[in-house]
Amino acid sequence: MTNFFDITLRELGDMLENLGVKRYRAHQIYRWVYQAGVSDFDRITNLPKALKVLLKNMFHFGLPRIEETVPSKDGSVKFLLAAEHGHAVESVLMPENGRSTLCLSTQVGCKMSCAFCVTGKVGFIRDLAASEIVGQVMAVRPHMGESQLTNIVLMGMGEPCDNIDNVTRAIDIMEEPFGLKISHRRLTVSTVGLIDGLRLIDPKKAQLAISLNAATGPVRTRLMPINRVYPLHEVIAYVKGLGNMGRTRVTFEYVMIREVNDSLEDARLLAELLKGVKCKVNLIPYNESPFADFKSPNGESIKQFQSYLVNRRFTAIVRDSRAIDVGGGCGQLGMRYLQGRQR
Repeated sequence: MTNFFDITLRELGDMLENLGVKRYRAHQIYRWVYQAGVSDFDRITNLPKALKVLLKNMFHFGLPRIEETVPSKDGSVKFLLAAEHGHAVESVLMPENGRSTLCLSTQVGCKMSCAFCVTGKVGFIRDLAASEIVGQVMAVRPHMGESQLTNIVLMGMGEPCDNIDNVTRAIDIMEEPFGLKISHRRLTVSTVGLIDGLRLIDPKKAQLAISLNAATGPVRTRLMPINRVYPLHEVIAYVKGLGNMGRTRVTFEYVMIREVNDSLEDARLLAELLKGVKCKVNLIPYNESPFADFKSPNGESIKQFQSYLVNRRFTAIVRDSRAIDVGGGCGQLGMRYLQGRQR
């Protein structure tokens, strides 16, 4: 039996047509499930009884189970969700002014081994299925209260481009107008820069955020071993090769770490590297954890770094760190795995 949350609208329509059922029924079902939140075919009032029986024999509605909710003092909430095979992932809901951004995980653990990232220290356990990625949205949505889900970021545990088939399937499901109706302008894929995976993401289907975290190869390799496979200059060349994307810009993420990559000289090198590239730069002060020796930059270093870029006509934004008091900030997810190993 197939998990309904693994199926795109087109696939559902094809399945029904092959059974002699009109395709518009797929649209009805999708609306009931994703927009009305109904996960019981018997409760869908405009379907024939025989079709309901057929659907119940074809699909089940399997969702990750929320095992723990951890509220942050800034209003964010970290969710611990039990996925299949006894594994757990974390999602973070970040409400603000009646709107909410939901940060989703795409893998249990991660292969990339970034030196500053807790999830990288967990190591890779397995990919999440599309149903487990979409399922995080469906599981968390009832806990949102009056807040409206407006943005989804694939920035949680795992590297999205290392699980590209399931991620692109999940994107199709989340953006479907008969489904969750998330605009491509409000869905962001964050990646270390796996170019082969990036090529499979249509820039018109998702916003791209690529982690640079350094302006030179040696520093980036120290922080991100993937730089040996996809070097800095190749990542920049890929973005330049995207050509005219209209008003859309690729975002480069830059985690600022004290006395590693936060100096004015680093800012100068970054400006040189990105010269002529249509982009935005997200400056992310490093979120400290007990599992790495790196330190957060001081406020003056952040201000000077940002000012240097802005004065050279770059859009450079210092990203607010959310949920860091509950281990839900950028680079902090997955601590429970490491804490378990320490016992």
